Amino acid sequence: MSIDPPAALSDWGPPVIRTIAMPADTNPAGDIFGGWLMAQMDLAAGNVAARRARGRCATIAVEGMTFLQPVVVGDEVSLYAHIVSVGRSSIRIQIEAWRRARESEETIKVTQALFTFVAIDENRRPRPVPPDTLGSASSDS
Repeated sequence: MSIDPPAALSDWGPPVIRTIAMPADTNPAGDIFGGWLMAQMDLAAGNVAARRARGRCATIAVEGMTFLQPVVVGDEVSLYAHIVSVGRSSIRIQIEAWRRARESEETIKVTQALFTFVAIDENRRPRPVPPDTLGSASSDS
């Protein structure tokens, strides 16, 4: 099953995670470290995957990550998620990260990526994703 991602930010629903970039998250140049942002995106996608799979999931791939704008200390970072497709044991989730400067209401897209997860059992082996009984085409169900 494949679902087109929302066309506009307002169509994504509420953010899965909203956090503040802090000084401990910077690289040597003083910008927020890309690895920190990717970790936040993985947390957001993992939360959506676990909810849809009704259990533990493991990240197996991240595709198409490009940093469009820097994130600076004090920025509010909002992570939006959309389930793109669900396979027998896998779930593909599009994540977009947006920033808002502390003194502003303007939001700017900073990156996006497609995360693939596999539902796993207690032995860390792939297991089927159960049928969608909640009608969750996105993260807000």
